[in-house]
Amino acid sequence: MRPTPRTSRRDVLRFGATAAILPAFPTIVPARVFRAGSPSDTLRIALIGCGRRGRQDIFPLLDRGLEAGTPARVVAVCDVDRGRAAIAKADLEKRYAEKLEGAPANTIDVYTDHLELLAREDIDAVVIATPDHWHALGAIAAARAGKHIYLEKPMTYSIAEGRALVRAVRESGVVLQVGSQQRSHPSFRRAAELVRNEVIGELQKVEVYLPPDSGEAAPVPGPVPEGLDYDAWCGPTMPVEYAELGVHPQSGFGRPGWLQRQRYCFGMITGWGSHMNDAAQWGHGGDHDSGPVRYEATAEFPERGLFNVHTNFRAECAWADGVPLIQETGPQAGVRFTGPKGSIWVQRYKVTSEPTGLVESVLPDDAVRLYESGDHYRNWLECVRTGAEPICPVEVGHRSNTVCIATHIAMRLGRPLDFDPVTERFVGDLEANALLDYPHRQGWQL
Repeated sequence: MRPTPRTSRRDVLRFGATAAILPAFPTIVPARVFRAGSPSDTLRIALIGCGRRGRQDIFPLLDRGLEAGTPARVVAVCDVDRGRAAIAKADLEKRYAEKLEGAPANTIDVYTDHLELLAREDIDAVVIATPDHWHALGAIAAARAGKHIYLEKPMTYSIAEGRALVRAVRESGVVLQVGSQQRSHPSFRRAAELVRNEVIGELQKVEVYLPPDSGEAAPVPGPVPEGLDYDAWCGPTMPVEYAELGVHPQSGFGRPGWLQRQRYCFGMITGWGSHMNDAAQWGHGGDHDSGPVRYEATAEFPERGLFNVHTNFRAECAWADGVPLIQETGPQAGVRFTGPKGSIWVQRYKVTSEPTGLVESVLPDDAVRLYESGDHYRNWLECVRTGAEPICPVEVGHRSNTVCIATHIAMRLGRPLDFDPVTERFVGDLEANALLDYPHRQGWQL
């Protein structure tokens, strides 16, 4: 599929903006979510994955759940590393004791098997912050159990897993929010609205900049720590000899090594890339149902011991309307939108323009307006209660993640690839299509 000339772009974007604020499918809220039939009932939430990112998600959710209008309580934690689960339990109970006068002790239950946790009828929703290779299996199981889901980005490890998760969420009617929290940052919404309303003129180019991974980890094997179910941690991937540097630290919550191992994660292209390509998709439009149709990329994969994800890279992609998407390693993560009247540069908490006055433009009454969320966690809790579509629903997360994974496939193959966003397959390329998924270990299939 080659890029085609653009026609009636503003009308297309206006239609897309309207669709973006409406549910893509009827949402069913399980009756047990409101156990007494009142919206004031407290949602019961569990955390699956008690590592660095899980902690960064669950404590803000604890705070949001104590606010008027979004009552929710964390009641359970789950991790295949018993030590991490125990720390999460203790820290959550301490936080509740500090914030709730007379809060009872020992209120958080601990699990090492997520399926046992999901079998509990009294749990309404889960936060999933496991390593990337576990996202799909955990989230699909949660959807089938009728649990609402806050799922860390990148949404899934493979494109095929992403489509399977979309189906599971649609069939179950649960509310899934992808942890692409930049959608709830005013700077990114402002940038996307300026672009969608052609303040810079008709969009000519989008550039995405991502930081590089670095460092190395010597493949030093060691005994599996007591309390870690390493076989379950490997899950759908084939187990390899345990090395702490390639899994997660046993002391503290520093950046885990799995983030730089291709068998569990694709590196910055899906790490920071899932954020910035989501912003690119939002500004360009079609983020609910489409994506680029052309991918070409080069990347460095230097020898770094256990670490084998890409470091520096450059990719030249294009949407069907001919707008190029350039992705590359840069000193600062951000997105630049360029048109004949100027450019918009957006980073976290900051949006600027060239010329400077563009960013202050007052949009007309009939302007394209995008979904507004003041807080990503609060938005999820509110949508769980109402059944409304959250700001980053499952299809949006899947489409943004597809951009990242397709780019990674182009990196690996080193040749131009044509992609059909409708069939979600590469055009006439069996080798590329073989990388849309990976062989899941027996007993851990989708």
